[in-house]
Amino acid sequence: MRHGKKFNHLSRKAPHRKAMLSNMASSLIAHKRISTTVAKAKELRKYVEPLITKAKTDTTHSRRVVFSYLQNKETVTALFSEIAEKVANRPGGYTRIIKTGNRLGDNADMCIIELVDYNELLLKEAAPAKKSSRRSRGKKSDETTESTPVAKAPKAKKEETVEAPAAKTEETPEAKAEEAKEDDKKDGE
Repeated sequence: MRHGKKFNHLSRKAPHRKAMLSNMASSLIAHKRISTTVAKAKELRKYVEPLITKAKTDTTHSRRVVFSYLQNKETVTALFSEIAEKVANRPGGYTRIIKTGNRLGDNADMCIIELVDYNELLLKEAAPAKKSSRRSRGKKSDETTESTPVAKAPKAKKEETVEAPAAKTEETPEAKAEEAKEDDKKDGE
């Protein structure tokens, strides 16, 4: 029975799986980015992130523990020298999985797994982008007419002339009756 055995066996026996993950981890550390299937990348993340955390403390014991997993001197040296320095302040999450679609032959889900601190394209995008404002033609023309003192004077005169005739032309019968009452009061005084 498989009670509590949750990790993906990747259709391989244990020695084959350990050797494959060791080789993939060495390739990831050496090249900083590899292309593989999503299932293998998720298992590789669980395999390599504890090794990177172990590399933050540069002791003989931690080097020997990491070497027992990787079995590659050059990779261990690169991990402890350059990668450990870059990820010293990061509390975890050293890898990123980016899905790239399906493989043509067997339609397997493919992805790229990479070390987070080594992707220069995404690090450059983290900088604040330049703000761009959208302008329409109507606002631009209104601003130019309002800024000139000559254009302001005719607008003010037009507003005055528009308001006066509007009040006189629209008289309702109730308004006429009120005006007549006011006229009578004025005449009586």
